[in-house]
Amino acid sequence: MRIGIDLGGTKIEGIALGSRGEELLRHRIASPRDSYERTLGAIVALVRDMETKLGATGTVGVGIPGAISPATGLVKNSNSVWMNGRPLAEDLPVLLGRPVRFANDANCFALSEATDGAGAGAPVVFGVILGTGTGGGIVVNGTVLQGPNAVAGEWGHNPLPAPRDAEWPDFPWGPAVSAIVGAEGAAAFLDLIESGRVKQLRCPKCRHGGYAGTLIPAVDYLQAMRLRAPMKKALGRLFGQYDAIAAPTRASVAYPADKNFEDVYPGIGGGPALIPGGNLCGLPALAIPNGFGENGLPTSLSFMGPAFSERELVALGNACQGKSDWHLRRPPGA
Repeated sequence: MRIGIDLGGTKIEGIALGSRGEELLRHRIASPRDSYERTLGAIVALVRDMETKLGATGTVGVGIPGAISPATGLVKNSNSVWMNGRPLAEDLPVLLGRPVRFANDANCFALSEATDGAGAGAPVVFGVILGTGTGGGIVVNGTVLQGPNAVAGEWGHNPLPAPRDAEWPDFPWGPAVSAIVGAEGAAAFLDLIESGRVKQLRCPKCRHGGYAGTLIPAVDYLQAMRLRAPMKKALGRLFGQYDAIAAPTRASVAYPADKNFEDVYPGIGGGPALIPGGNLCGLPALAIPNGFGENGLPTSLSFMGPAFSERELVALGNACQGKSDWHLRRPPGA
């Protein structure tokens, strides 16, 4: 017996087929929302329920929105954003106690139509899914084209016209991270602050920032914490379109260690929201040197990716750094 699972954003449907390909049982349940763990549990429960009703154990294959990354083995490009960056291909076989095969749902659909459906006999079949998400698959001479990144045929991930710049979600990133880091930093270093030893720090702003952190109202801290959930969802959608985001680390050179930044560079803000975004949403980022600016201080370029994308970011940073020698240079006078 073979069991196929269609994992969708709205429903999870299972079908059991006999040895001759005949349908034995079909069952559909609602998809859990915003929870990877509950999604895993729903798939396991569906498979076990079908096997109990049929009194047999079957092999299992799962069609998923998105793909299993060839580089990391993690889910990527899923419109069910809570699945992105998760080790589905490792976790589900363990829970079911057997090997499980995975494929993109649009690829499954296109191959089915090319085999014995509307595209049977055609040398090239392009299948389109319009559901909770939008996807596509392409089959040539009976074989699914996967591509090196497992996204061949995924026309739903190609905005038209193609954007040159990523549109960063509009949230109060700076104020939110300031409230959380300020309050938690003051709590973590309360002994240092109350002892007065904080005045021994070299940076003038750091000598006083701890005291300000102790005065952050609880309501500001809680409101900032509540923003983290919608922020994570927004960045999950963003990284459904991009493998990584590149931006200047700061809008300026590195901070001078012995002066207030705003005194040295008046009118210059903190720059792109990658730093607070990574802090608030727990996303990995990597910064590499890319030159020197005012007063001989260094500048840098940052890369940020979705959760668990450290391997890709290190590879990207290494490739970029291999094209320059900024990491080998020292600031003037250092």
